Amino acid sequence: MRALSRVQRLMAGAAATGLLAGGAALGMAGTASASAPTSAPAAVAGQHDHGGHHWNKGHWEKKWVNGHWEKKWDHRSWHDGYRDHWGHWHHGYWENCYKWVYIPGHWVWFWSDGYWG
Repeated sequence: MRALSRVQRLMAGAAATGLLAGGAALGMAGTASASAPTSAPAAVAGQHDHGGHHWNKGHWEKKWVNGHWEKKWDHRSWHDGYRDHWGHWHHGYWENCYKWVYIPGHWVWFWSDGYWG
């Protein structure tokens, strides 16, 4: 029991000494930094200077696309039957083909890549 209390006193003394030493070092650093001016980027900890560039992360953006005509594949387009100028009837038929379709203006989401800026 007596050994436990000695260890506790020893630990408490070491902690107090460490706090006092740390406080004194901190106080000295505060006066040293107040007397010597430094540049702003060097004073900020954790920032890395990459030649004046920084990384802009990629993100999703919305972009307005004006109305336009597009050529779209039509899987089943019906062509009506007709009568020619001799009076013969030509039957209608189904056909797979491209058609020009008007697409009204709309918003489109697109991915903007990250870049150094």
